[in-house]
Amino acid sequence: MQSTGPHDVTVIGAGPAGLVAALALARVGATVTIAAPFDQSHTDRRTTAVLGGGLDLLKNLGVWTACDAASAPLRAIRIIDDGGGLIRAPEVLFRSEDAGLTQFGANIPNTVLVAALLDVARATAAVTLHATKAVAAIVPSAEGVAITDADGNTWSSSLVVGADGRASISRAAAGIDVRRWSYPQTAVVAAFTHTRNHDGISTEFHRTPGPLTTVPLPSPAGGGYASSLVWVETPSEAARLGTLDDAQFTAELSARLQGLLGRIGSVEPRGAFPLSGLNATTMGQRRIALVGEAAHVLPPIGAQGLNLGLRDAAALADCVADGLAHGLTPGDASVLAAYHAARATDVRSRTFAVDALNRSLLVDLFPVQIARGLGLHLTANIAGLKRLAMRQGLEPAGERPRLMQPMVDAPAGMIAT
Repeated sequence: MQSTGPHDVTVIGAGPAGLVAALALARVGATVTIAAPFDQSHTDRRTTAVLGGGLDLLKNLGVWTACDAASAPLRAIRIIDDGGGLIRAPEVLFRSEDAGLTQFGANIPNTVLVAALLDVARATAAVTLHATKAVAAIVPSAEGVAITDADGNTWSSSLVVGADGRASISRAAAGIDVRRWSYPQTAVVAAFTHTRNHDGISTEFHRTPGPLTTVPLPSPAGGGYASSLVWVETPSEAARLGTLDDAQFTAELSARLQGLLGRIGSVEPRGAFPLSGLNATTMGQRRIALVGEAAHVLPPIGAQGLNLGLRDAAALADCVADGLAHGLTPGDASVLAAYHAARATDVRSRTFAVDALNRSLLVDLFPVQIARGLGLHLTANIAGLKRLAMRQGLEPAGERPRLMQPMVDAPAGMIAT
């Protein structure tokens, strides 16, 4: 393989954040190669709640039409204090209509989202899918970035987008340091059916081991209702749950949900993953930009993880577009500096907020219970504070990146302003 010119970009990784970044960069005039295994044999049982501008981004990239039927609208978010402390906070219900919206976003299985993104990538002339077991070497220089895959193929690009996850070799090649931390928690994930309508409401039970969250899914073909589950527990308890058969697991889930969704029916095969956190010290340098989990990892609270990655992709496309308009190549140092400036505050503030909330659930101290309960009480009863919490939960204040604005209508390679 060879570089296709000064606008050439290579995206390392084919998860949702990387695929969105590739499509967004193609829209602003870059020629994009996606280097990844493209192996979908390992089913990802997780779902993603795409919020706010993320939904507009997928629509503008021509992806959402293929996702819509498999998604469920998120019309409200309910928080229930289930910590068992002496002070129990009131239930808080955030309704999208109270924020002037028809819905906060939509929940979609990751497998459906990735398949739709790949279909659009294959149909995009400016995008090439380069299947490889792995990228073996990434060597940045002043002129460009040399890439070698596991089969010995080599090529160069003006910019590499590292979308290769928390163990990113792109990040290592750029010499970007990270701050890592772990939590004494493991998340159990699954999808399940139930008899009571979820009414488009996502519910978070805030418990001492961690949150238990249900998120609406579309109704199954046979009738009834369905939701996805993220159940955070101590590692030992998560391991015990993993040993239960479906009937035993259903009984325990029913007890935790306290009848909220009626009778639990079938439960799809479960997965589990330990919780950890990660923050890169910069979003890009040495012709390498980071998106998604290569740059930041958060606990599964408030659906912040992939939504941060989608904002990464859209902001990077803005920065590259602005650079091209001024005669710069995508990997120019000033383009990467602009990208870091555009994303650093959002990433750091979300990381701090999610980390603080998660750690507060783990602390069984009376002053912490009072502070958490008071915060929820004020949020539930002060309309202005409630609207502010909803707006900040969806996305940061300020103007969205251009591809995240509603109904961008521009031909490939251009962005409407």
